[in-house]
Amino acid sequence: MKVSYHGHSVIQIQSGGKNIIIDPFITGNPLTDLKAEEVTADVILLSHGHNDHVGDTVALAKRNDALVVATDELSTFLNWQGVKTHGMHIGGSYQFDFGRVKLTQAFHGSSYHTNDNQIIYCGMPAGILFMNEGKTIYHAGDTALFSDMKLIGERHPIDLAFLPIGDNFTMGPEDAAYAAQLLNAKKVVPIHYNTFPPIKQDPYQFIELLSNQNGLVLSPGESIEI
Repeated sequence: MKVSYHGHSVIQIQSGGKNIIIDPFITGNPLTDLKAEEVTADVILLSHGHNDHVGDTVALAKRNDALVVATDELSTFLNWQGVKTHGMHIGGSYQFDFGRVKLTQAFHGSSYHTNDNQIIYCGMPAGILFMNEGKTIYHAGDTALFSDMKLIGERHPIDLAFLPIGDNFTMGPEDAAYAAQLLNAKKVVPIHYNTFPPIKQDPYQFIELLSNQNGLVLSPGESIEI
């Protein structure tokens, strides 16, 4: 399974012959190495409805005839825009032909801001567990630290965890390091930092805070095999 990072919270997974992308914020993302018009995807997984996570979902899904998997309110909102969706909710899992997806809780908001100054409620935010080829990836989405991360790690041993470290809107480095300890993931990669001034962080300082976990900083475009 090949997993690559593309700035902010954008993750691509190549597994079982499918291209899966999580939170494809490409247009307007100053840190990404991707060009929206060149991205191919079979599946789009969304953690929540904020614009810096939904990103290019509609255009990308329509161009690639991709399936969008998200919480039910967000999937309904996107379906109304002509996108093929599968709605889920926190704690639920589903076996797709590309792997199993389970949504976990996350402590954050979830709304989409339109160009005409409307705020569209998009249900609860979520973390994402993706399981395939005997491996488990955890994308925490945008979240604060919460103690049930320990339960998530115990119920689903995690090979690779992506944790936000930006602070201000999510966990900061210290809380994210404690989250990594609770999750007990084999490898931890920081996300959601340096995109905007309020979330400026040094990811290498975060890595130094980790105790037993194998931390890794990925630059946009870098990938690993798990």
